[in-house]
Amino acid sequence: MTVKDRIAGYAEEMTAWRQDFHAHPELGFEETRTSQIVADKLAQWGIEVHRGIGGTGVVGLIEGKRGGGRRIGLRADMDALPIEEATNLPYRSRNEGVSHACGHDGHTTMLLGAARYLAETRDFAGTAVLVFQPAEEGLGGARAMIADGLFDRFPCDEIYALHNAPEAPRNQISVWPGVAMAGADFFDIKITGRGAHGAKPHNAIDPVIIAVSLAQALQTIVSRNIDPRNPLVLSITQIHAGTAYNVIPDDATLAGTLRAFDETELALARRRIEELAKGVAASFGGEAEVDIRPIFSVLRNDAVAVDGVAQASRDIVGEALVSTGNELRTASEDFADMLKAVPGAYFFLGQDNDVPLHNPGYLFDDEILPVGASLLARLVETRSAA
Repeated sequence: MTVKDRIAGYAEEMTAWRQDFHAHPELGFEETRTSQIVADKLAQWGIEVHRGIGGTGVVGLIEGKRGGGRRIGLRADMDALPIEEATNLPYRSRNEGVSHACGHDGHTTMLLGAARYLAETRDFAGTAVLVFQPAEEGLGGARAMIADGLFDRFPCDEIYALHNAPEAPRNQISVWPGVAMAGADFFDIKITGRGAHGAKPHNAIDPVIIAVSLAQALQTIVSRNIDPRNPLVLSITQIHAGTAYNVIPDDATLAGTLRAFDETELALARRRIEELAKGVAASFGGEAEVDIRPIFSVLRNDAVAVDGVAQASRDIVGEALVSTGNELRTASEDFADMLKAVPGAYFFLGQDNDVPLHNPGYLFDDEILPVGASLLARLVETRSAA
């Protein structure tokens, strides 16, 4: 492995930055402390800083000393999740009900490490565009930055981002061309019936019965409407109704997520959710209101950019730790919206911890910080002159 020596020298500092971010997690569009620290560090290193992009987003610009060249974007997400941390770490979250259970504290730190290195060396052509994004976790941070003129004000020829991967061997880089991650919708369905005494169900139009019947019926979308060659996930993640043991309530709500790798299948599934909700509710004498919101686009990697990631990865971790086989993931990522605007690639960096993402006991592996920072920096060095 050839982690950049200068970045290896930052390892202890990077660990301290990451653990500080971890102790002070902030939800999407609330990353005021995090973005302030990011902006201050960039400015300290002589980097041109732009604050408040898309809310709490930060952009840094570094000009290479070789002149000319291309503009290469690097993006890191800064937000945490509404999850109570369940670890005994000395730097565990100090914000009740909020934690970095996805590792965005590590992503931010890696990009800071790359930024410091690039600012100190400037041994590249063109411009590095450093994008610190708010609100990746389903709140539309990428779309907010784009709407705020991200790529008009700071144009990029290519853009790259990474995510830690607890399920992969430490330091393994995984990247592949084409569709890589699912598009995702969130949906809410309100069922309206008629309440009654629990002892007299014949006087009610029971929204609970409608809700559970609908939850089962919705799974037929996957088994009977979607081409079995095209994966689609429909998960009911919430059902809410009633407040008493002896009262049939007036209404009930369901909520969940819909994920697929094809926009046509997503459109079909949206239509069928609407039809089934209204049809099942009507069959019991009730009514249904459906709200479906496209949150994440299907993520597609550019083939040329993938080759660039693979080559840069070989320079840093060696051939044996680079995987370019297709590993479609039903998880979603709003970097997909940036890739719709600018060609680039999203890739994964394995770490030594098998607790899954979005778990209260998740732990980030600080040993991969110099590796991720070196790889991001290497992408600027190689792709700016491509």
